[in-house]
Amino acid sequence: MTTSTRPVRRDTPTVQIGHVPVGSGHPVVVQSMTNTDTADVERTVAQCAELAHAGSELVRITVNNEAAAAAVPEIRERLEAMGVHVPLVGDFHFNGHKLLEKYPACAEALAKFRINPGNVGRGRKRDEQFAKMIEFACRYDKPVRIGVNWGSLDQDLLARMLDANAQSPEPRSLEAVTHDALIESALGSARRAEELGLGHDRIILSCKLSGVQDLIRVYRDLAEQCDYPLHLGLTEAGMGSKGIVASTAALAVLLQEGIGDTIRISLTPEPGGDRTQEVIVAQEILQTMGLRSFTPMVVACPGCGRTSSDYFQRLAGEIQGYLREQMPHWRERYQGVEDMTVAVMGCVVNGPGESKSANIGISLPGSGERPVAPVYEDGRKTVTLKGERIAEEFKALVEAYVKRTFAPRGAEA
Repeated sequence: MTTSTRPVRRDTPTVQIGHVPVGSGHPVVVQSMTNTDTADVERTVAQCAELAHAGSELVRITVNNEAAAAAVPEIRERLEAMGVHVPLVGDFHFNGHKLLEKYPACAEALAKFRINPGNVGRGRKRDEQFAKMIEFACRYDKPVRIGVNWGSLDQDLLARMLDANAQSPEPRSLEAVTHDALIESALGSARRAEELGLGHDRIILSCKLSGVQDLIRVYRDLAEQCDYPLHLGLTEAGMGSKGIVASTAALAVLLQEGIGDTIRISLTPEPGGDRTQEVIVAQEILQTMGLRSFTPMVVACPGCGRTSSDYFQRLAGEIQGYLREQMPHWRERYQGVEDMTVAVMGCVVNGPGESKSANIGISLPGSGERPVAPVYEDGRKTVTLKGERIAEEFKALVEAYVKRTFAPRGAEA
């Protein structure tokens, strides 16, 4: 067994977003975004609650028109009435300055504004409208994420930088200039926000791209040039395994280098798919890297010719689902239960060893082995399960282990 070194986080100010602190010294924050029409209060409230219950510590909602802006205070009120206190982030593009001016209750209800410098306006209007957005952030004491995206990069800025590059005796590639433009858009906007009165500790930056290597390069450069907390995410990551793998490949590198204070996994859901998948993926990235713990981890073998029965696969899935279902209750009652590991193994090759290494584990019989399943707790064999009720009996053993092992929440250490 090897011991890994936890990444050393960048030294940044702490930006307070509602009750959630973001920045150096605080855990990397998981966030997500609704895909409902914000004006549909019922559906938006339901999805915000689903995301919060799944573990999203910030939830971003689209504020794109008057109906959406008018709905925000009611969404906040309904969530509070449900006991869901997740901070809401308003995502503004094109007309945010008008909406915040006309709907002050919207500004009050939000915990943070997201401003995209590329979608604030063009020319003089851009400067005026950006200034208005920052004015409202100052007036209502709201932090701001200045979120640059390569798909909506400020074209005036890019054109100026390309012109300057063309005059250079050693012109750089279009890709390199675009990367620099993304960073300059973020840093230049942050400087302007501070000139307008927004505190240095009220700003978070992001520079999102859809290419893994591009994202890594840009964030490394951005981190070297500023001390603002950084929001990480691979934009337009895609669907299914592609989106998960690409996001993990990019974010894991940056997080291991201490870069990143809050993350979102931008997965395209299947039609009618569950939006909470992106929250679970974000949590699993942080947990498998040893940066945070959210729910007990299941160790399970991939199967081989020794495990021609799919019983252990079904049991592993059932146990993992059981742990996720129980975790909200356990988290309220027991300290440290999120750090527990549970092994569900399929044969005698690695089964006993992995089960002994876990807090609690079961080694199921493989093909041709005796139909018995020894259970190990903290490295010691405690019982052997047989028969048709192995799943139910093992769940009961896990429940008993949790109650016996982890201190009640609020108890003296």
